Amino acid sequence: MPAKPPFRADHVGSLLRSPELIEAHTANLQGRLPAEALRALEDAAIADAIAMQERVGLDAVTDGELRRNNWRDRFFERVDGFSTHKVESSFIFTDYSGEQRRGMPVPVVVGKLRRRASLTADDFAFLRGRTKRTAKATIPAPSANHFFSGDVSLKDSPYRDRKAFFADVTAIYREEVADLARLGCTYLQIDEVPIAVLCDPKNQARVRERGEDPQSLIDDYIEAINDMVQERPPGMTVCVHLCRGNAGHGQASGGYDPVAERLFQRTKVDGFFLEYDTERAGDFRPLRDLPKDKVAVLGIISTKLRELEPIDAVKRRIEEASRYADLDRLCLSPQCGFASGYNTDRLTLADQERKLAHMVKIANEVWT
Repeated sequence: MPAKPPFRADHVGSLLRSPELIEAHTANLQGRLPAEALRALEDAAIADAIAMQERVGLDAVTDGELRRNNWRDRFFERVDGFSTHKVESSFIFTDYSGEQRRGMPVPVVVGKLRRRASLTADDFAFLRGRTKRTAKATIPAPSANHFFSGDVSLKDSPYRDRKAFFADVTAIYREEVADLARLGCTYLQIDEVPIAVLCDPKNQARVRERGEDPQSLIDDYIEAINDMVQERPPGMTVCVHLCRGNAGHGQASGGYDPVAERLFQRTKVDGFFLEYDTERAGDFRPLRDLPKDKVAVLGIISTKLRELEPIDAVKRRIEEASRYADLDRLCLSPQCGFASGYNTDRLTLADQERKLAHMVKIANEVWT
């Protein structure tokens, strides 16, 4: 296995909660369970999650995002300047069944943004103290605080335009990265949904309908990632996870071709986690644009299906990808996390462990 991340067998970060923890989290949100009681249950669940990841042989370990409501909303929850109420998302997508769906509700910007609490650093500190493996922090990309509402969410805000808004957003992210660095974080993953979603021509059309240029959005979102990590220490590996939406039937189809050259060559990170579990992701040809000093983590293992992928089939897909990027610059992972929201329960904890162990086995056979 490589001495530094991303590792040959890696995973995106979020993990399933037990039914008991899901119920406790729900009770807390409804005011029926004190935060202290929930935290004690989360502490125990995170310890179990760490042990599971170590047991299956993963070199990178996360806290499973077990303290979060969902993958996206930590910024809204921990930063002042957003409305307390949420409005309908302006992003309407067509899922793979052909049905139109609206994105999750979002708050709007009502004041200057100020970081009130850690987005992920406090969670990372708890994790790092409980494993000798590489502790990985995960954080939603800056774009997640804009895309699902769009420029209209800035209408009554102190920000004259999107660039002014992102200047404050990325300044907050830089504070978070600095805190992570002080805590000893050497592996950070940025979860980027909007850029992946904008690979789909239908979603680009939706963005135009709301008065925005999708190409400008992609450029601004890449620039925001670069701004947030510009002061990271040399020893911190940063990867971007490209996600088309993990809930239900997903939010986009289409290969990475519309964004690959810009994304791979202009984003100042070390690697990319790429969804490749279904035909919706297109083929591996966009990997031709991957610079020689960056790594692609192939998300071939599904977090949506209980069945284990045939080993030979996974190996064939890795071999196919190696035609466009050297095998030494490839790794293997699930296409997404196992639980984008706290109440995700499409697989069992046993299914999850079996999937991760299966992935590690395949990676060991391919790269040793």
